[in-house]
Amino acid sequence: MDHAPHALTSKRPRTWRRAAWLAALACLALPSLHAATLDPAVLPQVQGATFEVVIPKPVKDPLSYEKPLPFDQLPYQQRTDKYYSVGTAFAIGENRYVTAGHVLAVGIDSLMGEPAVRDASGHVYAIDKVTRYSLHEDFVEFSLKDPPKVTPLAVNTQPTMNEVVYAVGNALGTGIVIRDGLYTSQTPEEQDGRWKWLRFSAAASPGNSGGPLLDKDGKVIGVVVMKSPDENLNYALPIDLVLKAPANLGQIDTRESYQLDVIEDKHTGPFKAQFPLPKSFADFSATYQKLHNDDVDQKLHALLAENAATMFPNGQGANRLLHVNSDLSPFPTLLHRNSNGNWVSARANENKAQLPHNGFISRALVGQQVMFHLRKPDDVTSKQLYGDSKLFMDLLLKGAPMQRRVGSELVKITSLGPPSLERDYTDAYQRHWQIREWPMAYDNQLVIVFLLPVPDGYAAMGRVTENRTEHEDMSDLKQLANFVDVSYSGTLAQWKEFLANTALLPSVLSDIAIRFDYGDDFKYQSKRLGFAYTPSLQKIDADSQLVLGMSYFQDHGKTVWDVSKVEVKSNVENAEHVMVNRHVAPTDDLDDSFRNHWGKIVHRDHPDDGVPYSENDMTYIGTVGGTKTSSESKPDVLYTAFYGVDGPRPEDAMKGKLNLLMEKLQVNEH
Repeated sequence: MDHAPHALTSKRPRTWRRAAWLAALACLALPSLHAATLDPAVLPQVQGATFEVVIPKPVKDPLSYEKPLPFDQLPYQQRTDKYYSVGTAFAIGENRYVTAGHVLAVGIDSLMGEPAVRDASGHVYAIDKVTRYSLHEDFVEFSLKDPPKVTPLAVNTQPTMNEVVYAVGNALGTGIVIRDGLYTSQTPEEQDGRWKWLRFSAAASPGNSGGPLLDKDGKVIGVVVMKSPDENLNYALPIDLVLKAPANLGQIDTRESYQLDVIEDKHTGPFKAQFPLPKSFADFSATYQKLHNDDVDQKLHALLAENAATMFPNGQGANRLLHVNSDLSPFPTLLHRNSNGNWVSARANENKAQLPHNGFISRALVGQQVMFHLRKPDDVTSKQLYGDSKLFMDLLLKGAPMQRRVGSELVKITSLGPPSLERDYTDAYQRHWQIREWPMAYDNQLVIVFLLPVPDGYAAMGRVTENRTEHEDMSDLKQLANFVDVSYSGTLAQWKEFLANTALLPSVLSDIAIRFDYGDDFKYQSKRLGFAYTPSLQKIDADSQLVLGMSYFQDHGKTVWDVSKVEVKSNVENAEHVMVNRHVAPTDDLDDSFRNHWGKIVHRDHPDDGVPYSENDMTYIGTVGGTKTSSESKPDVLYTAFYGVDGPRPEDAMKGKLNLLMEKLQVNEH
């Protein structure tokens, strides 16, 4: 979902690269307050009533690194502090404290712990109850357990334009500072113009969020919430709105958008709710999280309903893809609807990194997620890989490194340890995914990975997100799983191991029999097609390569994900191979290229005429399988069969090879 950028930090896109928002919020000692023009007599009161908002650092770190983390590079206070500094809060009454809503939101469902406040002497006070809250106005009022004796800041609900103001806050994590400027103007809030932001020229930096904006007499006129992206005219919420807000009530009234990566459309609607206060922070966090998750579910449901008529496999825009054959790629990508309304499967430019023992990782950024293909090392069995999530992630980190910044140095992460969540998920096409999550508590981040077992390892997609948006990302990825385009590839030895993991196989493979004996025979049998051959056609051994080209297509009015192409190579390096392709009669709405291609197959035109031909240093021969069609017959499905080998070959030899393939080719659908 898209959220309004209230924080005094830029909102970064979610990618596999680790977000580093806490790195800029380093926690340092509180120096003495200083300002050139604010009345010195007011300073002690401001100092006593203004606090850092802090969140505890994780106590235990399950991650492993390539070397000890160089914490000695950090300043003493930063490396010894048990807390991160994330914002500012201030007292406006007896045990009444205010900060920006997005500051305390850092602690909602946090991997670190609950936020607290810290005074200038370093004493930390736990939050007792949240007493007022508004998501849209971006403020929260709360009380403290065992609160300090402080004199609350006075307020001014009618500030004068163009007078001097002071922004007070924990700027850039360097402690509470005061910076002067002018109260320059008012700006209507962006959604409905329900109130006007105070605009001011005093500098505001990350960490200032939630601090008081003071007038020339040191009275609070607003809560600093947002930095201007283009100029030094920053935003504060008028303090009058905080004071007039209903007591003991949490309010959510904003508009948010939901989008899936496979379509350009968004669903934008209200996120509106109220809930009673006061609540402990834990109860407040749980209540907000449930309301947010329910809103995510509602908006996702609405988005899918609004696009139901054109969401793949529905609508004319899907028909072209339903008639396109597999490209045999083992690298997963996402189907998506392009700007013309047509559904396509565009291959990403993947990056490849080698692993030991013939393994490798290929990866590419596709939308908000990184897509992976892991070819497991030869010394790792399928059973080991599918049953040991830590092993998978350790392999992934070797080919797709993640790093932790400590000071000026980046240190490679070698292991995330065991996952915190292991769950199975079956998508709409009965493919069985393994869902795994790993916390990176030091950065309040969560790694979510969806793993699809394939013969040579895994096809996968993953995101890095915050723990409080886990439900949203999980919902996204479950939907996106239905749009994954991938083929199943591996050596016969890998297929043998893979097929033994029956609980992880997609349901389509339960109807397909794949049997082979090295040096003897190979057999493939499904309800659609069957064929077999012996070494007289081509070699059959553990290194022979089998690829099931998977496609989405119509079967008796229902869209299925099934095999549309079968390729068997004598081995990975050798170009010799046999291939059987499924072809579907085009519907009337498809263009002439589909009809022309289909017509050539029906009439057994080149290259399906049983005559050898050369192309790219290969010799091929192919024909149409099954019952021969006539000019009057109108088949719905036809299969072509090919044999190819590198270099020039005699015509008789090629025809002999084709005959061997066709002898045991059985087409079961027409």
